[in-house]
Amino acid sequence: MPASRRTFLAGSTAALGALALSRAAHAAGSDVLKVGLIGCGGRGSGAASQALRADPHVKLWAMGDAFEDRLQNSLKSLQTLEDVKDKLDVSPERQFVGFDAYQDVLGSGVDVVLLATPPQFRPLHLKAAIEAGKHVFAEKPVAVDAPGVRSVLETCRLAQKKNLSVVSGLCLRYSHGFQELIGRIHDGAIGEVRALQANDYRGPIWIKPRQPDWTDMHWQMRNWYYFTWLSGDFNVEQHVHFLDVCAWVMQNKYPARAIGMGGRQVRTGPEYGNIYDHFSITYTYDGDIPLLSNTRQMANCKNDMSATVIGSKGVAHISEKKNGLTIESPGKERWVYRSDEPDDIYQTEHNELFAGIRNNQPINNGEYMAHSTLLAILGRAVAYTGAQITWDEMVNSQEDLTPPAYAWGPIASPQVAIPGVTRFV
Repeated sequence: MPASRRTFLAGSTAALGALALSRAAHAAGSDVLKVGLIGCGGRGSGAASQALRADPHVKLWAMGDAFEDRLQNSLKSLQTLEDVKDKLDVSPERQFVGFDAYQDVLGSGVDVVLLATPPQFRPLHLKAAIEAGKHVFAEKPVAVDAPGVRSVLETCRLAQKKNLSVVSGLCLRYSHGFQELIGRIHDGAIGEVRALQANDYRGPIWIKPRQPDWTDMHWQMRNWYYFTWLSGDFNVEQHVHFLDVCAWVMQNKYPARAIGMGGRQVRTGPEYGNIYDHFSITYTYDGDIPLLSNTRQMANCKNDMSATVIGSKGVAHISEKKNGLTIESPGKERWVYRSDEPDDIYQTEHNELFAGIRNNQPINNGEYMAHSTLLAILGRAVAYTGAQITWDEMVNSQEDLTPPAYAWGPIASPQVAIPGVTRFV
């Protein structure tokens, strides 16, 4: 039976709130926690360094990636970091390459795994990690389609029952400044929320020209960002951060429906796969509260990554810029978040992950990381199809972007979506 928006949210909340089973392994502060890295790109390498800094008794024990050169480059980069290089213990027999490398990492004796592959693989790898009894750091987003989101929610319920950590890479939730500002919003500093806006205007990123010896799968995997089946499109892969901030402002509630548009104006060549380069989405919450979401990824344009919350008694501005967290209310002094305390959000999420493991108080971010991923997927779906789509419809979507097989060799090049032609599934 299809799930409704209310039962979907309520069911996941109830499951995640179930009593956890006791799991005392590695609760003692002196036990060495062995970390496995799955996905050795730039974000994976960064996550590994942060994990190694998060706890005095931790070592990087195993690494896995689809490509040998990415694994080796990651290991070399970590070896240059003076404060973590002595915590590297990745012998050659614990360096795994290929689509099945994640299984080898999980079987190598690790206690914690860092999942930083392209998002397509997150549901599969998360499920395997939790079933194997591992604590997890999962980069955002956690899926590229609704079946993947449903899988992640189910896995996170299992993690709760097994007393295992699932910490999300939606790192803005771990910012002390963001926590302070959004806490003030929740306490009524701007009154009732009347409207929200989330912008993600940024420049282009890397592209890797196809080499003569690359198969179709090699080419798409090397350029994973430009293929919806691998990345979810850029508004899912990157804009999910500020969409999640808006959901946080709304106390983890999600809109009833969405409509919008998008397309390819600059990135029109085949080297850019099938993703769009701009989106403009209007989400609508119950009570006709709009969330206006605008994204653009183009060179030589004004950049802006921020959110604005308009309330009945004031306005909150939210960004990572210096003095970018403010509240303005008529008749009151403008509030600006200022602190001399360091606010390294990437490090904080790992500090809290490992502290939770040590104290036998695991963190489970599963509900919001899955729902906010689905929020971004909903935006993509309405732009690709030109349809208005409800949250309930998105929750129950059957569109599965998984390829026929994870194997090197030929694979079809996905078509660019055409609004009014591409259908919602």
